[in-house]
Amino acid sequence: MTRKQLLSAVLVVALVGSTALTASGAVAPTTADASASTISGSVTVTVTSVADGDTVDVQYENGTTETVRLLGVDTPEVNVDNTPEEFEGVPDTQAGADCLRDYGEDASQYATDQLLGEQVTLKFDSTSDRRGGYGRLLGYIYVDGENFNLDLVELGHARVYDSTFSQSDSFYSAETTAQDDRTGLWSCRTDDGGDGGDGGESGQATIEWVYAEADYLNDERVRITNTGDGDLDLSGYTLEDAAGNSYTFPDGFTLAPGASVWVHSGSGDADYDDLYAEFGHEVWNDYGDTAYLYDEDGDEADSRSY
Repeated sequence: MTRKQLLSAVLVVALVGSTALTASGAVAPTTADASASTISGSVTVTVTSVADGDTVDVQYENGTTETVRLLGVDTPEVNVDNTPEEFEGVPDTQAGADCLRDYGEDASQYATDQLLGEQVTLKFDSTSDRRGGYGRLLGYIYVDGENFNLDLVELGHARVYDSTFSQSDSFYSAETTAQDDRTGLWSCRTDDGGDGGDGGESGQATIEWVYAEADYLNDERVRITNTGDGDLDLSGYTLEDAAGNSYTFPDGFTLAPGASVWVHSGSGDADYDDLYAEFGHEVWNDYGDTAYLYDEDGDEADSRSY
């Protein structure tokens, strides 16, 4: 073999080997790990504070800090007024805004419970801007390998924020499922999915809040809200926990659109804002439970797990 032939052979081998390399020398992603190609970087951080359901402060291992806006999601506001029209099907009314505020508080509490003080993985999307309009980092937070941003959408704590990011298809699919099931904030929607401006006629019972960590019996309570457009007659409705403790609403008890009533576990003088189940003991478990609301025919009107 001549020297020229030897050099040609070496060049061929080198070219064949280089097909598995990128220009930077890294192995090009195969089909199996193609999803990893959408992540432009990741870092371990500690969540030091939670501003609301979609905004947190984090600290790097070297002590520097950043504010992170969770990419691809938008939870209802808790510090400023909500705009119901941003949430498909939620009526653009005070009742709609109030309902969203309640679920914004839920989302903030959930983020606090899951993230505050925890060491998490912050990942960035190669198709998205690295920072938002306020200079905040835009990224996904992963907890134990699970995408927390997507978790917010699946649980109805957030809508999908209309922006460019690689995982948008899975996020929108999760949002559609949550909407169809009226999960979380989507229980604020009207039955017809409209804006509530044409004088709808039906009430809609929604379990908005279960306050389980009470200091005394009457402090343990559940809030029921009429998120529909018409009056809601709760006569014969029953509120139950997972263990079967049950309270039946009195005949003639009606909620106007947007109105709410607290059902306390203790006893007291009932009025249009407060009812008393007289359970005689706490029934809503601090570590988690499910509240069920059944109509007068025994059909489930709503449920809420926490």
